[in-house]
Amino acid sequence: MMGLADYLKHCTLCPRNCKADRTIKPGFCGCDDKIKVALASLHFWEEPCISGTNGSGTVFFSGCQLKCCFCQNYKISAQNFGKEISEERLSELFLELQEKNAHNINLVSPTPYIPFIIKALDKVKGKLKIPVVFNSGGYEKVQTLKMLEGYIDVYLPDLKYMDSEMSKKYSCAEDYFEVALVAIKEMFRQTGKISFDDNGIIQKGTIIRHLVLPNGRKDSINIVNWIADNFKSGDIYLSLMSQYTPYNFSKDFPELNRRISTFEYNSVVEEAMNRNLKGFMQEKSSAKEEYTPDFNLAGL
Repeated sequence: MMGLADYLKHCTLCPRNCKADRTIKPGFCGCDDKIKVALASLHFWEEPCISGTNGSGTVFFSGCQLKCCFCQNYKISAQNFGKEISEERLSELFLELQEKNAHNINLVSPTPYIPFIIKALDKVKGKLKIPVVFNSGGYEKVQTLKMLEGYIDVYLPDLKYMDSEMSKKYSCAEDYFEVALVAIKEMFRQTGKISFDDNGIIQKGTIIRHLVLPNGRKDSINIVNWIADNFKSGDIYLSLMSQYTPYNFSKDFPELNRRISTFEYNSVVEEAMNRNLKGFMQEKSSAKEEYTPDFNLAGL
C-alpha cells in the first residue's frame, strides 16, 4: 500500500481523479491533508437495523466528492464546516462511541479520508468490537474500496440516479451510474449476503439507499429494477427514502423545488414490492427538516 503522503500529494481516491496536491490546496472534494469532522454522536435516524435502540455511532466527515444541488448536509459537504482532528483523536472517537453503547461505527462521507481512517482503525484493532459502516453517496472507485476490505462490515451506499442527464445536472457527475454500479457490486463482494444479530442489528452486508426525487419517478423505478435484476432477493436490502426536502441550490431547479408527491413515492414502493426486494420503506411523513443533524462539533 502507498504511504499517506502518496495519496495526498496526487489524490485519486475518488472517481474525480483530480490529482490535487492536498498538502498545498484542497482537492475537488474540498479536503486538504487534515482530518476534518463536523459531528460525532449517537444517531437515531438511520435504518432500524443500523440505529436500533442505542443509536448508531456516527462520525460526519467534512467535504464530499459529489456536488448534489439538494444535499441536506450541504453545510459540511459543500461548505466544509468542521474541526480538524488527529488520527489518534479519530481512533479515540470510535472507542468513545462504542463506550456509549453504539450499535456500530458509522462513517459518513468518508472517502477523502480513507487512508486516515484505515490508520485509525488499525490503532483500535482488538478493542473495537462493533461493526464499521461505510456510509457514502455511492460514487466510489473500486480500487479505493479494495483498500477497505477487512475493515468495513457494512456498506451503506446511495444509488442516486440511473439517468446520466440527471446525475450531470444535479450532482455534476455524468458518469454516476456506471461508476456506482461497479462500486456497489464490489461492496457486495466484500460483505456478502446481509446478516443480523438476534436483536435485528446488521452485522454484515450492503444496504442500497435511494432517495426518490420530484419528477424522478421513472428513474427511481429503473433503479429498483436494476437492483432486482442484479441481486437475489434478501442478499442485499433496499432502503427507499421519501425524505426529499428542497435544500441548498434546489431552488435553482424548478422541478426540484418541492417535496415528492404520494403518487410518486408509492409507485416506486409498489415496484419494489412487486420485484420482491427486501428492506425499508420510509414513511412519507419523513420529509422534515428535523431529520437533518445539527452539525455543532459535538463529541469532538
